[in-house]
Amino acid sequence: MSVELVRAPALADTAPYAYAAVVGPGSLVFTAGACPLDADGAVARAGDVAGQAEMVMDNLVVALAAAGCALTDVAKSTVYVASGDRADLVAAWRVVRARFGDHDAPSTLLGVAQLGYPDQLVEVEAVAVRPA
Repeated sequence: MSVELVRAPALADTAPYAYAAVVGPGSLVFTAGACPLDADGAVARAGDVAGQAEMVMDNLVVALAAAGCALTDVAKSTVYVASGDRADLVAAWRVVRARFGDHDAPSTLLGVAQLGYPDQLVEVEAVAVRPA
């Protein structure tokens, strides 16, 4: 079984990992956690959970597209919010849920102590199925 690591040229190249991976004969796609990074690799919208969730979803769409997928191809997602306040989790979830629209694939929403970048509040990873 081969693994194809996918780089998304439209996303910051400062991340120490591929933005997605395709396994098997090219059917499953595993994304890295999409972060609220701008094109220069800086965390955007510090302190704004909903704003970071929007940026994260924009970056997730780009990573999925680079792997030949769209949000409608996502089979499972995980949403991480660096907060113990349920209101912050709900704020991030509302943005993520709205972006998926009618495609209500399984998802997990977690409050965590912190995420990888300073001032990062939201991260979303996904598993998708690349269309044949």
